[in-house]
Amino acid sequence: MTEHFHFLVWIDHQIAKIINFNSEESNMCFVRSGRGAQHLHHKANAGDSGHVGIDTDFLKQVTHALQAAGAIMVTGPASAKNELVTYIHREHPELAKRLSGVAALDHPTDGELLAFGRKFFRADDRMHPQRIGPVT
Repeated sequence: MTEHFHFLVWIDHQIAKIINFNSEESNMCFVRSGRGAQHLHHKANAGDSGHVGIDTDFLKQVTHALQAAGAIMVTGPASAKNELVTYIHREHPELAKRLSGVAALDHPTDGELLAFGRKFFRADDRMHPQRIGPVT
């Protein structure tokens, strides 16, 4: 498998699609949450928020898959993208330096996702110099 500089993550609470790519090639991998789909029914006068807690094991697996990234764009339809970014900043500050952006993106096809990533990084690369050698 070829390693590329640019990584795009599309994440919700059940799955993360991770695409690493350049202008000609791309590779995609999937990380799945071990929790599956969980729905809580909030009851009146309950002391909880009615939301499922953050799946840190899932976020840890996604972060592990991003270690080779030079630049990372995080997308997704709901709060999972923000939970991932917060987790990266808190637990992996060296990886946080490689975050290039966060965007809301509903449920694109794989082709639409790759096109979005290439368009984003075409503009982002003009704004930031490309790193040569190991990322520090």
